[in-house]
Amino acid sequence: MTRFQRRRYLHEPDYSRPPLEVTAAQRARIIEKLTVLYGELDAHAYYWELERLMQVHDAHKSPEMLVADAEFDPRDRFTETDVVAITYGDLIDSPNAHPLRALSIIFETLFRDVFSTVHILPFFPYSSDRGFSVIDYEQVDPRLGGWKDIERLGDKYRLMFDGVINHVSSKSEWFREFLARNPNYEDFFVSFETPQAISEEHLRLILRPRTSSLLTEYMTLRGPRWVWTTFSPDQIDLNFRSENVLFRVLGVLLYYVRHGADLIRLDAATYLWRELGTSSAHLPQTHALVQLFRAVLDVVAPRVALITETNVPHDDNVSYFGDGTNEAHMVYNFALPPLVLWTFHSGDWTRLAEWAAAIAPPSETTTFLNFLDSHDGIGLLPVAELLTDAERQQLVRRTTNHGGLVSYRAAGGGVQTPYELNIPWFNALNDVDSDEPEDLQIARFLASRALALSLLGVPAIYLPSIVGAHVTSGYKVNERDPRSINRNTIRVQELLDQLSVQESHAANVLERFVHLIAVRTHLAAFHPSAEQRVLFVNPAVFSVVRQARRSESFVLALTNVTAAAQELRVPLADIGQPDRVWRDALTDRYIRAEDDMLRVPLDAYEIIWLEPFRA
Repeated sequence: MTRFQRRRYLHEPDYSRPPLEVTAAQRARIIEKLTVLYGELDAHAYYWELERLMQVHDAHKSPEMLVADAEFDPRDRFTETDVVAITYGDLIDSPNAHPLRALSIIFETLFRDVFSTVHILPFFPYSSDRGFSVIDYEQVDPRLGGWKDIERLGDKYRLMFDGVINHVSSKSEWFREFLARNPNYEDFFVSFETPQAISEEHLRLILRPRTSSLLTEYMTLRGPRWVWTTFSPDQIDLNFRSENVLFRVLGVLLYYVRHGADLIRLDAATYLWRELGTSSAHLPQTHALVQLFRAVLDVVAPRVALITETNVPHDDNVSYFGDGTNEAHMVYNFALPPLVLWTFHSGDWTRLAEWAAAIAPPSETTTFLNFLDSHDGIGLLPVAELLTDAERQQLVRRTTNHGGLVSYRAAGGGVQTPYELNIPWFNALNDVDSDEPEDLQIARFLASRALALSLLGVPAIYLPSIVGAHVTSGYKVNERDPRSINRNTIRVQELLDQLSVQESHAANVLERFVHLIAVRTHLAAFHPSAEQRVLFVNPAVFSVVRQARRSESFVLALTNVTAAAQELRVPLADIGQPDRVWRDALTDRYIRAEDDMLRVPLDAYEIIWLEPFRA
């Protein structure tokens, strides 16, 4: 894996250079999005503040950065070498170093050549939701470390920052000024004089990911106000109808870029714009906002990727690609985790294969982020149209039987429906308290990871899973905070002690998982834009062909999704390659086709990545 080389922004802007010149086409593109949001007259007026922000950002660029931007080919933004680690800034608990410093040490010692990119979940001062209720967007939580620690990690890896811009903490300066009735902050939030300001009919229309009240009462200098709180009473939704909110948020996002953000994740992008009488989700203005951020980045930070986090049904999720050139560079593949879980629950890949055969990003410069577990859970809304109610209920029962929890959302009319399965991925697949052999459970776990590694997109791994982290029946779950079950810290000495024992669960999982990743990153057929074709042969063996667009690399990726031995029989004509001899890139063993038929035996949960062998 090629080591990343960081180009740093100047600490102070260089205003001696001529200011950035925005082309007429670039200006028209930005004004078009502003017009959707604010109308034509205001769009032209507001544009000039956006141009000023872009010019200030550009003045921070070094000469080397200007050259790199000009030479950048967006088709090479992501390659087969890219693997993302998802982690909290304080995931590693060490008595000898601040959490961010300890995290950096762990990456350099244990995961040096495993990941290309590190997604540090919100590392700002916060008041709740483990970072997703931000008090100060521009400060590193002093309990974790400082900006120097972020920069140190960014010297070796690309970094993903969270743009938690749907809402801010009730403890933030912005909201405190609103409560003080500072006129400059009066329109920063959506507020009402009475909780009855939104009718029951309108409330039923609004898409809610939670069961808490939509409106929360706060006392201001001049009496009570009820503010819009999509996620919790502590997370106050921002009002992008205010141009000042837009200016402040865009300034924050560009600040992140100057501090090392190579990828910006727009958290909860679904809910960025609210409109009574609608679902207040996926509105034209919502897409216009994302497209506006993309348009600005295309001008001043073309190497930075924009990623949308939209935990919603698949068709709505992929709508954030736009036309493939104007919105998100990458979207979270939210349907993948529940479909993979269902595949191993049922021992049948049919649902997964039918979906995988149909998906394709709209351009070579867009792709999916393929994850299975995260700091949250396994969303069920993304498969609302892909799995039946009965099948989703089976996953709910499996989760609770394996010691997990379930989060619910308000579905209107007082009805609550399962929204998310809260459980470590290893537990979701395995009943760790059963007498099933541990080797079989690990094989099942790694087979599921192989599916995410072989499908079209960039793989992302929640860092605890690299060692197969899980909980046992003795773990006391916090039913008031279901997500906490998968948000534990790792004591560094305990981890090192486990890894020092070669036969331990953690050491076994880490060695085999890292081997999968290492092989994947050397196969150009796993490039995010490589062609993908699913073979419908044996429903117990998930079979996908990946073929690179710009090289001859070709892989037939096979995964046995059952605990029984299987044999795949597939004609060479169906594979699309006439080669008689094939090599498994994972084990270096060879298989010869006979009578134009490739016969591949697979043990329980075995993974095989076949390449044509051409001596």
